[in-house]
Amino acid sequence: MAGLDAPLRPAAFSSATTQPSFSSRIILLLAALPLALACLAFVLQWRGGLQHPASRWPTDTPMFAGMENSPLGSSPSSSSLRSSSSSSDCTEILGRSSSPSFPFYRGWNFDFDPDPRPKICITTSTSAGLEQILPWLYYHKVIGVTTFFLFVEGQAAKPNVSAVLESIPGVKVIDRTSEFELKRGKSRFRNETRLSDFFYKSCNYGLFVKQSLNMEKATVLAQDAGMDWIIHLDTDELVHPAGAREYSLRQLLSDVPSNVDMVIFPNYESSIERDDIKDPFTEVSMFKKNYDHLPKETYFSLYKEATRGNPYYFLTYVNGKSAARIQEYLRPNGAHRWHNYMKPPNEIKLEEAAILHYTYAKFSDLASRRDRCDCKPTKDDVKRCFMLEFDREAFIIASTATEEEMLRWFRERVVWTDKKLILKLLRKGILTRIYTPMAIIQGLKESGVFSSAVVSAKTLTKEKFLSSMESLQNKNSSVVPNLRASASQSISASTLRRSSDGESQATARRILELASVHNKTMRPMSPPGLANLL
Repeated sequence: MAGLDAPLRPAAFSSATTQPSFSSRIILLLAALPLALACLAFVLQWRGGLQHPASRWPTDTPMFAGMENSPLGSSPSSSSLRSSSSSSDCTEILGRSSSPSFPFYRGWNFDFDPDPRPKICITTSTSAGLEQILPWLYYHKVIGVTTFFLFVEGQAAKPNVSAVLESIPGVKVIDRTSEFELKRGKSRFRNETRLSDFFYKSCNYGLFVKQSLNMEKATVLAQDAGMDWIIHLDTDELVHPAGAREYSLRQLLSDVPSNVDMVIFPNYESSIERDDIKDPFTEVSMFKKNYDHLPKETYFSLYKEATRGNPYYFLTYVNGKSAARIQEYLRPNGAHRWHNYMKPPNEIKLEEAAILHYTYAKFSDLASRRDRCDCKPTKDDVKRCFMLEFDREAFIIASTATEEEMLRWFRERVVWTDKKLILKLLRKGILTRIYTPMAIIQGLKESGVFSSAVVSAKTLTKEKFLSSMESLQNKNSSVVPNLRASASQSISASTLRRSSDGESQATARRILELASVHNKTMRPMSPPGLANLL
């Protein structure tokens, strides 16, 4: 046995020594492989082997007004147009810079989820132009809103503006036609006494009634569309879904308990630091917090400093907006809240999320608000036109003062120029900085989303016109044989062909005229603005 053991010992020793060697090779291979791949990726990128995804997009997109400073219009044929074009607000709002931060948004309709839950809709009454509506609309698409019911008048009701809005998926435009006004006059909410104190008054009172009646119509549209939540929002307001994962309004509302009927968003008011703001959504980052989101001691101890001589803590309203769960007997309760005919709604107020209200963010807002109201600039008359004291003072100043005096008043009452006071109120929590909406809208603008919406609308309009003409020609071609059978035998075939062509063109002209008469709307007149450039 001793002789058998002797030769086996070296073999056992040899096996023990080779096993660690094999393991070390495996470990070395696993460590070296990622390093080799990383080095390869670095070399390819350094040599230009990897192409940036944004460079794959075509650059031969046709030019249109407002794209002179955009890379979409960088073809040689458009260089002369760029050199002769002047900068405008429309170019600044709907243009695109040379460094896209969201390159994959271009041409994206945001319909990436076939069945989003919950389904959220926003309704608004607006007379704004595309330079304000498009950033507002696409921002809310980004945070999860699926459907928009836009009650339009003024600039928003102009054919070129409405065509762009209607071409966007999920957007329904409701114009103030005579038929619509007749139906709205018979609405249940109008014939109740809740709005009796606001009827037959102008300016803000009239707007309040109009918004409430449009909200009533929007609840019906939302039910028919299978929506889960509805929010009434002005186009100078953005939902700020703070506290939700991924900055998502859809996620925020999906976490709401099923027994809750209404969610209240307190509003934050914009606090501008310059008097030359052109695009509030991308230039304003400072907001004054709502009373509901502040400790009472902080709010009242700094009330005088935060007011700065204005009538109240906020320049305008403080009651925010609300989201209502779609259900039977839902009705508006003014422009800021919802209610139910059958029960008091179970409501909650959010502690972090808010509505960002960009009120009086531009100096031009003084003149534009004045031009929309036919009120007399007297202290007694403005009380019948405006609900809030600051609106009354602003209207009187805009109606009686020179532009230089208006600017001085605007700087004293609206613009924040005291840096020490700003820093103090920021530290105390009265003021806050919010950058996310600014980054989203700026990214959308740089990506060409707004420009693409206008281009696609023009393409769709042209296609609809051509298809209507084609169907019209087909209709007339089917009528020609009947005409030919009843015509005189002396008419030649060539004469019939000429008559049929003439009849087709004449019929087309009559239909276009009838359509324009039929769609004629009762809308207030607006002065020329940025929408005329689009």
